[in-house]
Amino acid sequence: MSIFGKLWDRLRGHANEAKAAPLPPASLPPIPAPGAAPAPAPAPTPAPAATAAPATVDVEAIMEALDAKQSHRSNWRHSIVDLMSLLGMENSLAERRELAKELGYTGDMSDTATMNVWLHKQVMRKMAENGGKVPASMMD
Repeated sequence: MSIFGKLWDRLRGHANEAKAAPLPPASLPPIPAPGAAPAPAPAPTPAPAATAAPATVDVEAIMEALDAKQSHRSNWRHSIVDLMSLLGMENSLAERRELAKELGYTGDMSDTATMNVWLHKQVMRKMAENGGKVPASMMD
């Protein structure tokens, strides 16, 4: 699997975890008082159509939630290293160079600062192309 594919799968995995989180107690139906008539059962929700578009993955919300769980704040909005780290991925120079090759980087790979800035923007663009909701400012 490609490095971007791994990154995207991890991000979507966190999105699925958030969707599967249990409902807070306030949103559960009230328990009827003893002797009271039972409340009518809610109408069943229709199953989504098989042709429904894939759900949008809110990249910013997921990354913010992951960042909030850390003991220190990261710079994931600008740093490919921090973004990969928050997703639990290897973020070594070798891994980033491989990702750069995969995404078509043609610059000097020994100029890691320039490569990293390019990588971050390309990863954000790729996420948007794959159904990610990414702020425009992160793709400029």
